[in-house]
Amino acid sequence: MVFDIKPYERKIFELIQETSKELGYPAYVVGGYVRDRLICRESKDIDVVCVGDGIRLAQALAYKMRPIPRVVVYSRFGTAMLKHKDIEIEFVGARKESYSQNSRKPDVEEGSLEDDQNRRDFTINALALSLNEENFGEIIDPFNGLLDLEQKILRTPLDPGKTFSDDPLRILRAIRFACQLDFTIEDDTYHSISKYRNRISIVSKERITTELNKILASPKPSIGLNLLFDTQLLNNILPELAALQGVEIRDGIGHKDNFYHTLEVVDNVARRSTNLWLRWAALLHDIAKPPTKRFDKKAGWTFHGHEALGAIMVPKIFKRLRLPLDHKMKYVQNLVRLHLRPISLTKENITDSAIRRLLFDAGDDLEDLMILCQSDITSKNYKKVQRYQENYDMVKKRLAEVEEKDKIRNWQPPISGEEIMETFGLSPCRKVGDIKTAIREAILDGKIANDYDAAKSYMMAVAKEQGLDR
Repeated sequence: MVFDIKPYERKIFELIQETSKELGYPAYVVGGYVRDRLICRESKDIDVVCVGDGIRLAQALAYKMRPIPRVVVYSRFGTAMLKHKDIEIEFVGARKESYSQNSRKPDVEEGSLEDDQNRRDFTINALALSLNEENFGEIIDPFNGLLDLEQKILRTPLDPGKTFSDDPLRILRAIRFACQLDFTIEDDTYHSISKYRNRISIVSKERITTELNKILASPKPSIGLNLLFDTQLLNNILPELAALQGVEIRDGIGHKDNFYHTLEVVDNVARRSTNLWLRWAALLHDIAKPPTKRFDKKAGWTFHGHEALGAIMVPKIFKRLRLPLDHKMKYVQNLVRLHLRPISLTKENITDSAIRRLLFDAGDDLEDLMILCQSDITSKNYKKVQRYQENYDMVKKRLAEVEEKDKIRNWQPPISGEEIMETFGLSPCRKVGDIKTAIREAILDGKIANDYDAAKSYMMAVAKEQGLDR
């Protein structure tokens, strides 16, 4: 089979062919680029394997390119990388690998193209595109990867047990590729994922989280999340999420399966937004339901306070998974904490004060919070969903009206702490904070207008009650 190479790619490949011929290094494009081009998927990364010194090939190639690109060398891994326009090209010498039991870092030695294809994770990633003069553009496919690509099947080139035991990160990559590409995992490969799932303990949290993020960033994350659960791998990685699964029935009363509900919410969010951290908020929004689950003979199953406890759990989960502990974590935490608030605003006769407080608490996250809450509607009852949607449309309208009138969103106090201290001759103390809080609460409750004059008059009244004089 001859590979259909784009014109600008052909120029690069012809330069590589010329350079590799001069050095006597047969060269091939391997892996993801070949796979993605065959299924019409965009790819900006090109991996080149040569039977020789990959670093030397990259350096020699760079001198033929205009402008001459900078070559980044990773001596420890025997690789080199250069950028050409918007494409990253990585070079490595063909190699074969052997692994020890307690590490996914292999012992490496020089090898042939066949050795290099044998070490690949899946048949669809073992495809090689020849850049050599005698068969330029031909695909070398020793494991029937083209057939697997056509049939949308994921399987390992060699024994899946050895493949996953050697490098257990491949277990997560199998699930990620199945999710990203909507492929089916071949039976032996699938069963080996379950069998060797505990080997994931030797993989760094950072590498695990990179794969999780790619699953969440895919068009339909539930495919990967379901596979993680069904292979029991989720218990190793995010047991709090796995704990959501199941329905308990007492006195003939059951509750919905919160795991599958969560997956549906994540998919709903994915249809509405590409924001990875909003998808994390969807994944964790009900994370505290298991520890807050209670049964009341009158009310049935309740999960009171799960939003508050969930917000407390978010930093612990982020820390364990080596996710960023910065504004992204606080964003997820805030959405988990607030995800029930818009629901409470769908009741009749809701006050402007409640609207103002949501505007104040959500700030810049308001639109994403509303996306999360709309995505949280997963009932199979069409009329119920329609009713909820109408309620949310009403809440959106009220939010816009109150914000236009009161300018509460991303609110800044009209009276600063410095002015309070200067007015009453105070040093930093609790009384200053109490006055600021009183002004804020009065504005949010609608007792006074959100402006300087109203706030100053109220400040003087509060100070007088506290026995403060100018």
